[in-house]
Amino acid sequence: MSELKTAAPPPFRSLFVTDDTIAYLDGNSLGRLPRQAVVYLQKVIAEQWGKDLISGWNAHWLSMPARIGNKIGQLIGADAGETIVSDSTSVNLFKLAGALMRSTNGRKKIITDRANFPSDLYVLGGLARSTDEAIKFQSMDLDACDFESMSQRICDAIDEDTAFVSLSHVHYKSGFAYDIESITLAAHQHGARVLWDLSHSVGVLPMQLRAWNVDAAVGCTYKYLNGGPGAPAFLYLRSDLHSAVDNPIRGWFGAMNPFSFSVDYVPSPDIQRFLVGTPPILSLAAIEPGVDLVLQAGIEHLRERSMQLTSEFIALVTERLLPLGFTIQSPLDATMRGSHVSISHPNAWQITQDLIQRYSVIPDFRKPSTIRFGFAPIYTTRDELHRAIEAMESSIKSQSYRDFPSHIQGVT
Repeated sequence: MSELKTAAPPPFRSLFVTDDTIAYLDGNSLGRLPRQAVVYLQKVIAEQWGKDLISGWNAHWLSMPARIGNKIGQLIGADAGETIVSDSTSVNLFKLAGALMRSTNGRKKIITDRANFPSDLYVLGGLARSTDEAIKFQSMDLDACDFESMSQRICDAIDEDTAFVSLSHVHYKSGFAYDIESITLAAHQHGARVLWDLSHSVGVLPMQLRAWNVDAAVGCTYKYLNGGPGAPAFLYLRSDLHSAVDNPIRGWFGAMNPFSFSVDYVPSPDIQRFLVGTPPILSLAAIEPGVDLVLQAGIEHLRERSMQLTSEFIALVTERLLPLGFTIQSPLDATMRGSHVSISHPNAWQITQDLIQRYSVIPDFRKPSTIRFGFAPIYTTRDELHRAIEAMESSIKSQSYRDFPSHIQGVT
């Protein structure tokens, strides 16, 4: 196990709104609030909206989707002009999946895995149903998963009828990280394309999408980028594909000259063709301070700290929690996982409620029996990690989790 170089809080933690009475280990679902976001939003509301009014579009707002997109592009290894902020992750997935499907010369297969994030499966399934295409699902068994072979199994499933492969870079439940480079190469060798969901990896895993020749990707901004609840998502499209594929949702912000108000649609020749409607400026503005902090901290440094935190947590789970009936659902090899660790217990729902309500330790729960602990290396401390271990030990040994109902309700 790699030891953390210091027990002190990470230097960027003070730049977030925090409460040291809470061990917050749910940054993989919703990141903390950057202090600068409060200041910046007040400025956007009071000055840009309050004083500039409609002139704010030309002065500030029209450039925001591309400007913030380019900043996110630096985190994923994209060239300038290949990333833009727009809509939600699911809508962006539909736009890019539809665009890729229309450009694959009659190929009939979309490869994903059945354990992919449900929303992604819904989008891909709906696309296939609407276009009479056949989806092939690469099945995974998360309870007895051979992580070592996972990426190769996907590569082996690609054939000459494959239109594109669509996967989550980091799996939302297990934390397993697919090998983007090798799967992209295998797809291209068969004339297929790739579409990655980076929602659980952007901001904590270094990527080189352009160098790896990745075709397309989507991702959210409210997890490790700390963009706020329901913040707009982003999409990436390699520059040589900008004029080769069409956005299936035609909107006026995707037009070449949106303010000409022409009734004939002519798409923008660049990444802006994948914009649709008017961007939600206040939500869009809230993204930028969090992205700036991740850029300042450095993605390589954050990855190193993430692996140290998750490795220490897994070591403690192995030593202290496995004898109490817990199991580990995430890869033990730090290079094969993202920044969250999942463990399982038959009473996981009750334990999660006990952690939150009695011990002020906040993870999240996923059916049927998974507790996820997200380690946002830019602000998570070792103290929070150890508090989580101690709380779970106490919950089991004292059986305090039995104070909570076993039926599942609400969301964590």
